[in-house]
Amino acid sequence: MRSKSQLALQLQGYRLSTAEILYRLPDHPDLLQTFVWQDYDIAPRYPVLKRFLDFWVSEIEGPLHSVRVAGRRIISAAELKAGTLLHLQ
Repeated sequence: MRSKSQLALQLQGYRLSTAEILYRLPDHPDLLQTFVWQDYDIAPRYPVLKRFLDFWVSEIEGPLHSVRVAGRRIISAAELKAGTLLHLQ
């Protein structure tokens, strides 16, 4: 996905998405650790995040406790005119 520019991704409906991932430490399951993930993804299904979480479950020893997701639309196609940014949120 990184081969496309951030603007190209935004024009295709991707938005900057952030996930706060809480997971249990393998040696101390009563303790929770936080991992922050951020990438361009498509709400509300978040396929990029889902692939990352699938990788986590299969390859990383720390079991997931919870995932909180926030996304923000940065630019839309209507905000572009003749290659010039008109408005940013």
